Amino acid sequence: KKVVWMPINITVELVQNLLEQNADLRAQNTAMIEQLAQLNATVDSLQQTIKNLQEQLNKNSKNSSKPPSSDGLKKPPVNKDRSLRGKSGKKQGAQDGHNGVYLSVLADPNEVKHHMHSDCTNCPYHDSCLEKTCVKETRHELDTDFTVNVIAHELVLVKDCPMHGGDKQGTFPKDIKATVQYGKNLQALVVALNTVGAVSVNRTHEILSSVFNIPLATGTIKNMVTRCAGLLSDTYEKIRKRMIALGLIHCDETGTRVDGKTWWVHNASDALFTFLSINPKRGWLGMNDAGILPEFHGITVHDCWGSYWKYSDCLHAICCAHLLRELNDIEENHPEQTWVKEFKNLLLEMKKVKDKVVAQEKEAVSYYYLHKFDKRYDEIIQQAYEENPLPESTSKKRGRKKKTKVLNLVGRLENYKESVCLFIKNLSVPFDNNQAERDLRMIKVKTKVSGCFRSEEGAQEYLTIMSYIGTAHKHGINAYTAIREALSGNPDIIFN
Repeated sequence: KKVVWMPINITVELVQNLLEQNADLRAQNTAMIEQLAQLNATVDSLQQTIKNLQEQLNKNSKNSSKPPSSDGLKKPPVNKDRSLRGKSGKKQGAQDGHNGVYLSVLADPNEVKHHMHSDCTNCPYHDSCLEKTCVKETRHELDTDFTVNVIAHELVLVKDCPMHGGDKQGTFPKDIKATVQYGKNLQALVVALNTVGAVSVNRTHEILSSVFNIPLATGTIKNMVTRCAGLLSDTYEKIRKRMIALGLIHCDETGTRVDGKTWWVHNASDALFTFLSINPKRGWLGMNDAGILPEFHGITVHDCWGSYWKYSDCLHAICCAHLLRELNDIEENHPEQTWVKEFKNLLLEMKKVKDKVVAQEKEAVSYYYLHKFDKRYDEIIQQAYEENPLPESTSKKRGRKKKTKVLNLVGRLENYKESVCLFIKNLSVPFDNNQAERDLRMIKVKTKVSGCFRSEEGAQEYLTIMSYIGTAHKHGINAYTAIREALSGNPDIIFN
């Protein structure tokens, strides 16, 4: 074929225009690449935000430190595989050998009524037949008439005493100081309703007015609570000193509202004593003001709240129930983390071995199990690090690289290994911190019912009384009796 050559007229101006267009396209391409990188970073950030929000949405009382009351009406589904407790193998209900609970008042009824057939009502043989009858069944009815006992104390004046001469005038008892006053039983009931019963001052006034027909003023009710707390101030301080002298205590804190602001209730307790205090600070400052941990030298059981580790003069034991809930959370939101289930099984197996040793009344867990658990612990931590390598940083920012939530937990488990495993090395150390959580439970109930405390003084009065009542309950003394003894000048009954 014949090739035809066509002349092309290329000028300098055309070349210059093409070069400028190429430069513009290159600039646009560079801008689009930068914009795409920014968009990808935004997408990654949003995906991480969505993931974090989804994890937060999935939190409940089974996989976090949230209380069961926060679950609302939508309770978390029961998953037996993620239960914090294994099956005991025992049947439900009362166990063999349980004596049961019964009402002792039934043994001596105030009145006995016989119920015979209706045909026997007007029968002439009624009395003779009644002597030959037998009781087929007995049912008891317990009731009270809510009577008010009013005692009039009269000061008697004797004119011209025949024995000594002159006028002789009596004296009132020391506790009778006003023209009209309320007795210890009624005061104890008022304080018990307002504190243990979590009944507000206004509702206490309404209940007593309607049931007993005693129109107690709301200010009088508040003064009764204040007076009771004042009588317990020395006992409250004695409880604090007892806590310092103990070998093992449980510590925890929870939030409440005081005058529209968040304050923190700090708890230190054991099986026999309860000490509660309040402070606007949750951490180290609040713990110092409570006056126990700075002077304590025993074993402190707590969660992994960082402020507790600032006290180096005591041994620390971590609540493994908190760890199990954290592990449940990771297992639900990060199913690719295979080490989590193995670590949960390790903790539960350690607990099972310890419970068996305690039941057999042995002094310690054998070296075989201690060595086995120690080795397995390190292996699982190593596995966790292999599944969660530190991400390579592409930025030039200085400082430590940000770790994921999973890596933070793995780091805590590695750093605080001795505190996590202390419960199996020292049989006096419990597996969990449930004692402290039980002692703080009434604070949440009070806050939920009342909404908040109106002042710091009112909150501290409540905690003083609840520390005393909680201690009394642990010594087998009911709240009403304990308060009545305190009002009678005998609050140290809890130390007997």
